[in-house]
Amino acid sequence: MQPTPRGWPRITPSVYYEDPSAAIDWLCRAFGFEVRLKVEGENGRIEHSELEFCDGLIMVGTASVGSAEKEAYQRHYASPRALGGKHTQGLAIFVDDVDAHAERARAEGARIFREPRTDDYGDDYWSDRTYGALDPEGHVWWFMQRVRDQKHAP
Repeated sequence: MQPTPRGWPRITPSVYYEDPSAAIDWLCRAFGFEVRLKVEGENGRIEHSELEFCDGLIMVGTASVGSAEKEAYQRHYASPRALGGKHTQGLAIFVDDVDAHAERARAEGARIFREPRTDDYGDDYWSDRTYGALDPEGHVWWFMQRVRDQKHAP
C-alpha cells in the first residue's frame, strides 16, 4: 500500500454540524482539537475544515439537509440534532489522562453520558479507562486511556 499524502492519516472522518463555526470553536476548547485549516465561504459558511488532535485528523463540515446549492450526495449531511438525536457514528480518541479530559469537556458543556471508568477485558486483552460525551449537537465521542496492555500478546 502506498503511503498517504504528507500530514494525512489513513482514515479521516468528517463530522457535520448545523453551526460548524461554533462547533469548531467548541471542539477546540472542550476536547483539545487544534485548527489546521478552515476555509470560509460566503457569509462565513464553513466550506472545509481540518482539526488535529495529536496525530489524528477530523474534518468538520456544514450539515446540508434541504440545501439546494450542494451536490446531491451532500444534501444528506446531517447533524444528530436534525435527526432527533440519532447517531450515525461515534468517534474514539486516545488521550493521556481521561479524568482530566472529562473535566475539561464537562466545564465546556459536554454532556458526559458515561462517566470515566476502567474496564478490564482480561489477560488476553487490555484494560482501558474510558468516558463518553456528547457535543452540543449530539455527536458521540469516546475518550480512552490505555492502562494495561495485553499480558499475552499474540
